[in-house]
Amino acid sequence: MIVDSENRTGMDIAVYGGSFNPPHLGHREAVITALEALEPDLLLIIPDHEPPHKELEEGSPTPAQRLELCRLTFGDLDRVEISSLELERNGKSYTYDTVQELQERYPDARLTLIVGTDMILTFEEWYHFEYLLAHCRLAAMARDFEDEEKLREAAGHLRSCYGAEIILLDHAPLPMSSTELRGMLRSRLGAEDIHPDAYAAIIRCRFYDAAPELSWLREQAYTMLDERRIAHVAGCESEAIELARRWGEDPETAAEAGILHDITKRLSHEEQLNLCEKYAIICDSAERVTPKLLHAKTGAAVARERFGVRDAVYEAIRWHTTGKPDMTLLEKIIYLADYIEPTRDFPGVDTLRELAYEDLDRALLLGLQMTIEEVRSHGEEPYIDTLTACAWYEERISERRD
Repeated sequence: MIVDSENRTGMDIAVYGGSFNPPHLGHREAVITALEALEPDLLLIIPDHEPPHKELEEGSPTPAQRLELCRLTFGDLDRVEISSLELERNGKSYTYDTVQELQERYPDARLTLIVGTDMILTFEEWYHFEYLLAHCRLAAMARDFEDEEKLREAAGHLRSCYGAEIILLDHAPLPMSSTELRGMLRSRLGAEDIHPDAYAAIIRCRFYDAAPELSWLREQAYTMLDERRIAHVAGCESEAIELARRWGEDPETAAEAGILHDITKRLSHEEQLNLCEKYAIICDSAERVTPKLLHAKTGAAVARERFGVRDAVYEAIRWHTTGKPDMTLLEKIIYLADYIEPTRDFPGVDTLRELAYEDLDRALLLGLQMTIEEVRSHGEEPYIDTLTACAWYEERISERRD
């Protein structure tokens, strides 16, 4: 429905409030519908500070962080402004208070509140709802196709009882719920339901205890790789998944570490050193002259900053090149997956592959020994962490035999 825009006095302002926890493409589609149908001079997106009707789920972003997610979701739309009005007030965020503030700021404006089915069905429970109906229009749209009849009935009730001015907007709903979406995010789902920039921020900060969709993570990581390395990284991921299944690690966590383990590998030695300075990574003299040694440290740091990886994944990336004494299960898996993934072809790899599925510690020791032998064959001294790890696992396996 297109509303007649002639003979207006003052500004025409549409207001879309809510917790936006998180803002999703259903919200964005509602805003686009309202812009096209109402043709407001300004549409305000107003995230609440503290919703009056519900408690925010533990792990939710702060009000300021939800405001930023709204900026990422709606900020490119014309005539849309993301407002911190309710964040500037303490306590619960009542629409009544917001409308009064807007009336003070825009005394000649016509205000239209954008509401969904759930809101209009419970509108008589809102704080000072009669004041709102007397001073604002409502622009209502269904959240689901099944809600359209309920919406018409509720609008008719408010019109007949209170003289409310209500516009029913033609709208093709994108049925989605922020509550359901938060659960999806924890299960490595939901990327297609959230604006790409907002989704990247959610994963970076791990809001809602979110874990990245692996397909999304591949897309992001592969852009950071030399094209020739993609096959290796894909192989490392698949091998890590199989090793995780064999030894009782979470396959998706192993996949995440496998996807990200080489994200700084393509960088020059100077760029690696710059990243070390940026992340306050301490480098010894051997690392400063051996580029291969640094990418594990810098890759772990970049993975944490850009993708919010948990400590277990960070450490698995950190140690996948040199190894270390007493490695965790995930660290062993990524070290060996990097070594034996399907594109690897060198003398002894088949033996190492077979051993990795029979005895993980013995396979790890063999991999460390092979690395030391390879380095020494080039007239170089192996890195101290690799030597220390090798000695530790030699003793561990010797103790097992005893």
